Amino acid sequence: MLYRLVSHVPHILFKPAYDLYERYLFEKVKSGNIPEHVAIIMDGNRRWAKKFEKPPWYGHLFGSKKLEEILEWCRELGIRTLTVYAFSTENFKRSTEEVKNLMDLFERKFRELIKDERVHRYGIRVNVIGRKEMLPPNVRKAAEDAERATRKYSNYTLNIALAYGGRSEIADAVREIVRDALLGKIRPEDIDEELIKDYLYYPNMPDPDIVIRTGGEVRISNFLLYQIAYSELFFVDVYFPEFRKIDFLRIIREFQKRQRRFGR
Repeated sequence: MLYRLVSHVPHILFKPAYDLYERYLFEKVKSGNIPEHVAIIMDGNRRWAKKFEKPPWYGHLFGSKKLEEILEWCRELGIRTLTVYAFSTENFKRSTEEVKNLMDLFERKFRELIKDERVHRYGIRVNVIGRKEMLPPNVRKAAEDAERATRKYSNYTLNIALAYGGRSEIADAVREIVRDALLGKIRPEDIDEELIKDYLYYPNMPDPDIVIRTGGEVRISNFLLYQIAYSELFFVDVYFPEFRKIDFLRIIREFQKRQRRFGR
């Protein structure tokens, strides 16, 4: 009965309490151990669009806007590295129309990143990780232009996994290691975990402390398979465009309460 009454109260009446709780949670998180690297599987864009009887591109557009918000949340908290799963190697199997719309969106967003004054003011470096050769030439050029325009920055890092697959990354690394071994640049006995990391798409990337997947699915979907061996995993039911700052803060607060042993 109470739920039915509350459900008819306009949401705006709850906003002051919501904002107060969000500020409280922010201060609690800020005073704790801040993760260095957060990785996000941005799932649920298409289902969110379908819920509103909109085409898939509508969900992807609002998903890109949500990513801008999350990047700001990370900056406010001092999270130095954010890696997002934007498009997998398997996603090329989607309809031609959807893939084209996504590629057009990626090109536009990379061009916007280059001109975004926040990127330059806060020193955000943009990296694109994945098999770039699979991308259309215009998208690949826009991605490389964004990387080039932000290469000198080191305050924050945004890694965008595009045409990416965790198994593909490992396979590509092995191929390069074998090639260098045949050339005599490395010896087989030199190959260890750290050397393999040197051959991944972005060698200097710290392993993620947290992996978040939105959209209700509970799987990794071929994302950062080598890097997330000891990451803390969080799965949330909300679709990515609906992911709220309070959801983000709750996850980090839960992360702060966990004891990470790294196998010890």
